Amino acid sequence: MSKENSIKTLVTSILLVAVLAFTNCSKVEHNQPNIVIIYADDMGYGDLNCQNPDSKIPTPNLDKLASEGMRFTDAHSSSGICSPSRFALLTGSYHWRRQHGIVGPFGKPFFKDSDITLPQLLKTKGYNTACIGKWHLGWDWDFINKKPSSSRNYWGNDHKMYDLKDINWEAPITGGPLDRGFDYYYGDGTINFPPFAWIENDRFVEIPNDIFEFNQFERKVKEAGWDSRPGPKVKGWDPYKVLPTLTKKTIEWINRQDENKPFFLYFAMPSPHSPIIPNDEFDGKSQAGGYGDFMVQTDWVAGQVLKALKEKGMEDNTIVIFSADNGTESYAWERAEKYGHFSMGDFRGLKRDVWEGGHHVPFIIKWPSKIKAGSVSKELISQVDIMATLASITGADLTEKAAPDSYNFLSVLKGEKYKSPLRETTIHNTYESKWGVRKGDWLYINSSSGGHREMPESFKNLTGYADFNTKGLLFNMKDDPEQRVNLYEKYPEKIIEMDKLLQENRKKGYSIR
Repeated sequence: MSKENSIKTLVTSILLVAVLAFTNCSKVEHNQPNIVIIYADDMGYGDLNCQNPDSKIPTPNLDKLASEGMRFTDAHSSSGICSPSRFALLTGSYHWRRQHGIVGPFGKPFFKDSDITLPQLLKTKGYNTACIGKWHLGWDWDFINKKPSSSRNYWGNDHKMYDLKDINWEAPITGGPLDRGFDYYYGDGTINFPPFAWIENDRFVEIPNDIFEFNQFERKVKEAGWDSRPGPKVKGWDPYKVLPTLTKKTIEWINRQDENKPFFLYFAMPSPHSPIIPNDEFDGKSQAGGYGDFMVQTDWVAGQVLKALKEKGMEDNTIVIFSADNGTESYAWERAEKYGHFSMGDFRGLKRDVWEGGHHVPFIIKWPSKIKAGSVSKELISQVDIMATLASITGADLTEKAAPDSYNFLSVLKGEKYKSPLRETTIHNTYESKWGVRKGDWLYINSSSGGHREMPESFKNLTGYADFNTKGLLFNMKDDPEQRVNLYEKYPEKIIEMDKLLQENRKKGYSIR
């Protein structure tokens, strides 16, 4: 072979290696798993049929998801109410480092611009990101009148309310999903808060042109009341169309995705939160009243999303996470007495509570060929752990200020050996007045009750629950997950240890570094 031909052969080989290397690098990037989080609203641990042997609500789609992935039996939301848990999930930070309450109608953003969010993190790895559904984390509204100009009576009190003339409805709505790392948003903000209108990205699809009076839509609810604050709305607004519309928009968005570019979808359903409004075709599908039927529809919607992924050919390369923002609403007590369905499962307490039922939520993760199908983990985890785990999976770098309370539980998902418990401590909190801290099997609550409201006597008679009169509470959650045996007076040294742990966690600005 001549010297000239040898050089040509060498150059060709180098180019071929370069092309193959580029192709392989591109393939690695494109093989990043898609990520879908399906987030239910006010769903109890016992509303998932496969977790409740006495359930009166069929949930075949979510049960199937659990059979194909990993189900966690000791998973928790950050708070016992809505906005705080959503903030925690999207930032990997406990909500109470920022605030305790929800974002009210036309409230300011829960976020600071310096916060690092999950979609922002994933965008550094080339992800296309979308939020569809309930936001409830605030916007920077373009107010014409800074203070509400109208007053309406609801829940027996006069409340100030922003009127049509108080807001520039034509202006872009900033501070929302698009400013938190999402490329696309479609939703109604919050189903029971004004404005009752569709928002796409940062604009109204139709400008509000009417006023909704408290609990006065054209149709009736299937259970309880409308639970909807008065305020601006689109004329003819029908809440019964919200969940079907969001389902349709979610499927459409999935079908628009390029198979060569990874995506992250945060689908925040407004169900089974009140108002309890299952569509008519779901009436009578459960044995737990209107709420039960709404749960059946919630399960069906989740199934439609999973079906869309499969039909698009993306099922095998998609991580699906299903959970809920907090425990079930107080109607659950009556539901248990009337229908024998315990939405809270075997746990004490409901939404808003530091009791276990306020934040102990369903949690399923499916990742084909990576997570053993049908596996069940008893590991204590929190929704704040999602961010560090997904960062590890995608290779995204967490800066020092990102996800300060988030533990990486990838080893749990893969079934690898790890030191348990993975989390050193977990803080349970809803409002500033009551706190709980969990370490291993021990749970300490710094109050004589973990409840936000009194448990009805009729429910106490049904379940045998009793009140406590000690200054604080101590439970062994392995032996007593129903929180019936208060060990506060038996282990005074443990109280000192746990209270110190609680104070230390509250004072420092992070859980893990």
